[in-house]
Amino acid sequence: EFRGEELIQQMKQWAAKDSVKKFNLIGHSHGGPTVRYAAGTVPTMVASVSTMAGTHFGSKVADVIGANTTPGGGFDDLATAGLKLISWLTGNKTTSDTDLLTALGALSTEGAAKFNAKFPAGAPTTACGTGPDKATIAGNSIRFYSFSGTSVKTNGWDISDAILAETAKYFGSEPNDGLVGRCASHWGKVIKDNYTWNHLDEVNQVLGTIGSSSPDPVAFYVQHANRLKWAFL
Repeated sequence: EFRGEELIQQMKQWAAKDSVKKFNLIGHSHGGPTVRYAAGTVPTMVASVSTMAGTHFGSKVADVIGANTTPGGGFDDLATAGLKLISWLTGNKTTSDTDLLTALGALSTEGAAKFNAKFPAGAPTTACGTGPDKATIAGNSIRFYSFSGTSVKTNGWDISDAILAETAKYFGSEPNDGLVGRCASHWGKVIKDNYTWNHLDEVNQVLGTIGSSSPDPVAFYVQHANRLKWAFL
């Protein structure tokens, strides 16, 4: 929710600067719940919510790591420092608020359930099913879309694939992208949940290194932008 408040402040700045009335929000991973928070908090400013591998029902990786991390321990301190560095490099001026265990709590199955109880708009109507493509929040109609990948090792030259191959083991036989399970990514209208991408391929990382048979992530987002345009959003 802290991330959601930061997003809302940024939206208000853009709205004031560029006279934007409504936003089409797209969130990846933990950004999925973040954009949903914005839609639920300032629905008058949101036209649509699209999530790529959103952690809507938590991540088994967060469940396992959270259960085995000692607060204030060496791994906690090291990982938090790493998160702060990444946050600073991406332009975040509030790195002091970065905390590993807080993030893991929000990304856990239990944390996601609590969040969903507060912000249910767009939720799937059946287990691992699809949700409504449109929901009304405080009288405002908002479209909801979701997508995800279910591949892990997509390119032998991408060192991140080896890391994701290890985290993917936490899911057992459940299809996943290395960090998020296929079913956990469902929210609103599920466009497709089995792209040949892993969790980083979905946002064209690392350095655009994807599988030879994987679709171009950049082209995908352009296509989705056109989808929103054709829906008059």
